[in-house]
Amino acid sequence: MDTWLLCQDDMVRLLNVVGRDALMQRMISTLEAGFTELGHGRRAESPMRTGFTRTGDIPGVIETMPHRDPGLGVTVKTVSYSPRNVADHHLPTILGTVSRIDDNTGRLVALADGVLLTALRTGAASAVATRRLAHPDSQVVGLIGAGAQAVTQLHGLSQVMDIKQVLVFDIEEQHAKSFLSRAAFLGLDLEFASPERVLAESDVLCTATSVPVGAGPVFPDGEHRPHLHINSLGADEIGKTELPVSLLRRALVCVDHREQARNEGECQQLAEDEIGPSLAYLCAHPEEWAHHRQTLTVFDSTGVAFEDHLALDVIMAAAEELGLGTKMSIECRPDDVLDPYSLRGHVPAAPQLTF
Repeated sequence: MDTWLLCQDDMVRLLNVVGRDALMQRMISTLEAGFTELGHGRRAESPMRTGFTRTGDIPGVIETMPHRDPGLGVTVKTVSYSPRNVADHHLPTILGTVSRIDDNTGRLVALADGVLLTALRTGAASAVATRRLAHPDSQVVGLIGAGAQAVTQLHGLSQVMDIKQVLVFDIEEQHAKSFLSRAAFLGLDLEFASPERVLAESDVLCTATSVPVGAGPVFPDGEHRPHLHINSLGADEIGKTELPVSLLRRALVCVDHREQARNEGECQQLAEDEIGPSLAYLCAHPEEWAHHRQTLTVFDSTGVAFEDHLALDVIMAAAEELGLGTKMSIECRPDDVLDPYSLRGHVPAAPQLTF
């Protein structure tokens, strides 16, 4: 009945021993294989996430994202998005934990950090979409939004592209400047640019912003390269969008989860017949969409629990190789399973009372 706990110290060990590149490569290959199986109907799709929205002075969301692999396991991520965390609390904008539950017994198998996992799988998903939709000679990456997600977005793209130049824009000047040091491990040529220039000169563009509900788009529609591919991942709640609708309507729009994208992604702005294939279908049938690598494409990345399920598989496999984590009895197992009070364990001595 022990639960396998994987916490911050274990994630540090993973990064140091496995290495950032190797870990990201595992994520990309695992997600690509998983989406291909999903596109062939050999895996089940996740339900939409659900949760609570905070409005007023402290906006944000707290959500649960479940995925079931029948007969094997259920992964549930509890995740929060709090755009004021960095400035007000010196905390990441996205916080979360991920649990693995045995599908046959319901016992809690593992509990892991969800902060690094979410950033890694989101970068890996964009890398998968980029490998399928971007022009094969793409060399210039644009980033609009230089927060935490931008680090793993650029890292993921660096594993599937020969990047020669990176153009960066953020409305927070300090975020843009600090990105130089945060992304230094990639050894890429980074340059600050206006959003208009980022759009005009990029082969692949990632938008990862904390734009408030109703305040988008984060850049004006304008001139761009005919084969531009965009990974948009900031649209993650109802009414929140990053891209100009006029640009979306010119593009082939690929989604990670059609229903979720219609509800809270860029596809909120589109009619049903304006939405293209899912990433899963694209991975399973690449030949049908290869010609779009010469045209404008968008990956509407809302983030799905299927990605978290696959990402936890990667983390658990790597942790097992290194013997990481702590086993702890969290769930009670009574001696008499029909009597919840028949528990055994260490009970501290009762305090001595004096009068």
